[in-house]
Amino acid sequence: MIDQIRKYNFWDNNIPELGFERREYIQKIHASVGNNLVKVLVGQRRAGKSFVLRQLAKRLLDDGVPVQNILYVNTEYLEYGYLKTATDLQALYQEYKRMLCPEGKVYLFLDEIQQIKDWEKFVNSHSQDFVEPKEIFISGSNSDLLSGELATLLSGRYVEFEILPYSFHEYIRKEGYEANRENYLQFLQMGMLPELFYLQTEDVRRYYVSAIKDTVMLRDIVHRYNVKDSQLLEDLFCYVVNNAGRLFSISNIVNYFKSQGRKTNYETLSTYLSYLSKAFLVHKAERYNIAGKELLSGNSKYYSNDLAYYNYLYRGFSYGLGNLLENAVYLDLRRKGWLVYVGVQGQLEVDFVAIQGDQKLYVQVCWQMASDEQTAKREYAPLLNIKDQFRKVVVSLDEIRFPNNNGVEHLFPWELATYNV
Repeated sequence: MIDQIRKYNFWDNNIPELGFERREYIQKIHASVGNNLVKVLVGQRRAGKSFVLRQLAKRLLDDGVPVQNILYVNTEYLEYGYLKTATDLQALYQEYKRMLCPEGKVYLFLDEIQQIKDWEKFVNSHSQDFVEPKEIFISGSNSDLLSGELATLLSGRYVEFEILPYSFHEYIRKEGYEANRENYLQFLQMGMLPELFYLQTEDVRRYYVSAIKDTVMLRDIVHRYNVKDSQLLEDLFCYVVNNAGRLFSISNIVNYFKSQGRKTNYETLSTYLSYLSKAFLVHKAERYNIAGKELLSGNSKYYSNDLAYYNYLYRGFSYGLGNLLENAVYLDLRRKGWLVYVGVQGQLEVDFVAIQGDQKLYVQVCWQMASDEQTAKREYAPLLNIKDQFRKVVVSLDEIRFPNNNGVEHLFPWELATYNV
C-alpha cells in the first residue's frame, strides 16, 4: 500500500505537484495549526482544494515537520481505490506507521474524504487520540460533509474553510498583470477554475467547464441524492446562472418552467436548488431586514460559484457585465469570510449586507455612475438611508473615483479584497 502512494507524498525527497500558491488560504489555515481542531476544506470540485492541502503540507515541512510525519491521501486517485471504508483507512494508517516510523505528532491530509464509508469514525477517533497526537486536514465537495455524524461527534472541535476559484488578485499575480480596469474587465469575461489557465483555446476551455459541471452534477448530486430528473437539474442551474443577482422565488421558477411546457412543482425545485448549493455550484443570498436585523422569507438571490458557467456555457440575452460584476463582488465578500445577505431598508434594496461577528459592511454594486447623475443618486440613496455607524461603500468600474458622500465611500472592485472594516 505504501509503495503505491509514495509518489503522492513528500517522502524520499519527493515534492508532489504544488501548483500556483494560494497565499491567502495558506496563511489563514496555517494560522489555525497547532491544536486538535480538525481543519475542514470545502468547495466545488476542481476549485483547488487538493493543491491547497499539498501546499499546507509543504508549509509544515518548511516549518520543520519531518517528512515521515505527513501522510497525504486522495481518494480520487486509482492508487487509493482500495479505500472503501474507515477500516481500510485505518489499515493504511497502520501500515504507514510501520514503514515510515514517524515520531511525535502526525499530520494527516485526507482529500475528498466523502468517498470513504464511515470516515467520520476514523477522523473522530484520531483527532482525539492524546496517546498518539495528530492534526487532521480533510476536504470534501459537498456542504453535507459536516451536517451528519461528524458534526455531532466533534461538537465544535473543527474549523471550516471554503475554497473558491481564483480571485482577481490571484489572477493578476499568476499572469503578472496590474490591478486596473482593463484587466478587471478581462477577468469578468473569463473563468477562474485553476485548470482553465493551462488550456489554450476557447473551445477546449468550454469543453472543460462543461465537463466540470457534468461531473459535479453527476457525482455530487445525481448519484448522492438519487436525483430522478437530471435534465431538470441542469435546466434549473442554467436558469439560476442567467438570473444571478436578481431577486426571485421558487414560485417564479415553477411558473417559468410551466410557461416552457415543463411539468414540475415547488417541492422538487426547492430540493434541487438545495442540491446545487450543497455542491457549491451556486450560493444563496437571503434578504436581511436592516432595521429589524432579521432574515426575511420569500425572494432570494443566487450567485454562481464561478463566472465560467455563464461565460462559457449559458450566455443569456438580458445578462450583462454589470451582473458579472455583482457576482464577482459577492464571491470576494465570501472569500473574506463574510456572511452575505441582500439588504432591505424600507422600499430600498442594498445589494449586500456583509456580516462577520459584530462587524457589518454595506455594499452597493454599480457598473458605472459617471455617465448619468441619476444613476449615482440611485446607487447612493440606499446607503445614505442607513443610519448606523458601520462602513458603507459603492463599488463600480468607473474610470474616475467619486469623493466620499456623507460617509459613503467609492471603491473600485479590485480594492474590495484588501478593504479593512
